[in-house]
Amino acid sequence: MKKFLELFSVAILGGLVVFGLGKYTEQKQKTKTVSQQTTQQDESNALFVSNSHTKEKTNTPLDFKDAAAKIIPAVVHVRNTQYIQEYNPYDIYFGRQGTSKILKQEGTGSGVIISSDGYIITNNHVIKGASELEVTLSDKKTYKAQLIGKDIETDIALLKIDATNLPSVSLTNSNTIQIGEWVLAVGNPFNLNTTVTAGIVSAKSRDLKGTKNIDSFIQTDAVVNPGNSGGALVNTKGELVGINTMIYSKNGSYIGYSFAIPSNIVKKVIEDILEYGYVQRAVLGVKGVGLNAKIARELNISQTEGFFIDEITPNQAADLANFQKNDIIIAIDNIKINTFADLIGYLKSKKPNDKVNITFIRDNEIQHSNVKLSKNDSEYIAALGITVANSGKFDLNKKGVKIIQVFNEVLKRNGIKSGFKLIAINEQNIYSTADVEAIINNKKPNEYLKVTFLNTNDEIVKFIFR
Repeated sequence: MKKFLELFSVAILGGLVVFGLGKYTEQKQKTKTVSQQTTQQDESNALFVSNSHTKEKTNTPLDFKDAAAKIIPAVVHVRNTQYIQEYNPYDIYFGRQGTSKILKQEGTGSGVIISSDGYIITNNHVIKGASELEVTLSDKKTYKAQLIGKDIETDIALLKIDATNLPSVSLTNSNTIQIGEWVLAVGNPFNLNTTVTAGIVSAKSRDLKGTKNIDSFIQTDAVVNPGNSGGALVNTKGELVGINTMIYSKNGSYIGYSFAIPSNIVKKVIEDILEYGYVQRAVLGVKGVGLNAKIARELNISQTEGFFIDEITPNQAADLANFQKNDIIIAIDNIKINTFADLIGYLKSKKPNDKVNITFIRDNEIQHSNVKLSKNDSEYIAALGITVANSGKFDLNKKGVKIIQVFNEVLKRNGIKSGFKLIAINEQNIYSTADVEAIINNKKPNEYLKVTFLNTNDEIVKFIFR
């Protein structure tokens, strides 16, 4: 694995970037609440339509025309415009009063229309840092877009344009898609509008980031490149099974594999953004390890697949359902659990208080338990030594998470206490506890953490964590 990671780097699919003053570069980007009336749409205008997945045996040649015709009108081009103030570094170094200039920077990506009244899914890294957002439809009509909400951890953002009677696509159940099944990727690579490529599902529940930030991607060999981010991955019926997000690459372009966020996770994220303004995390309340032959030998057990429970969080779902240390989870709602990524990927598609049926092994016997998932109300941020909780609904003018408890002695001595807000890390605004985790997990190994707090008098307090 180490050798593999040395050969390949994860490449986010953010599109081409243009700087003002005739300067062109390619930039790799890691990539309000809506009224209740809007969310209670009739069935013809529903945000999500759950479609059953059926396998049809046919002797006719494989043909993607119908699927392509269905999805192409619903895929859009997203343009992210940023205005950046640039200073002369020599003026800063020598403490001189210098002049600055404003540079216009543009990045492009893709998006998918999921309702006829203008809701659009894209990647968070496509819209990151935007001063203005513009969406171009397949018929070349252009609209200004509003950011409704985002989730850094899953790299999903929801936009809204002021339009009606738009072509849209429904999200199907991504759990039903099978390895080896044909899929189409649709997006705008290198600013080439509405490009369609085909491939097969190469793997499911793919974890690309180790244990720091578990993901559960659909891996395909459909060709995607910078600009495809936020675009559609659909089955042969033209139903959305995922949002294309990243590739493995030596040079930032496609070399064989691409990765999409499963539609079940996307659906849950978008529903939470619309209802709560941020993503609510359902938790089982267990810690442990995904099994393989080596770990099974170390644990002296015969089971080589599943999730081995090593620790149970008191008063959370697993504890309340009487799970025990050394239990091995092998399925949830009849979805097979082979790895930790399988477990986390499925839980990301569920909401707090959802009930799931867990199949597990205890003392070499297969057992079943109905479990009500817990809500992750607060997060302990080990890197900062604080516990934080969400402040309320997503609002671009009300950033920050509440500090519940401070364990870091340095912060305590400097007056940081419960009731303060954590509003930014490394110049990235914080809107939820998931944002805090995602930013810290994605920082470079030797990168400092520049943390911005807001005290109870609305005064800014900054710290640098080395």
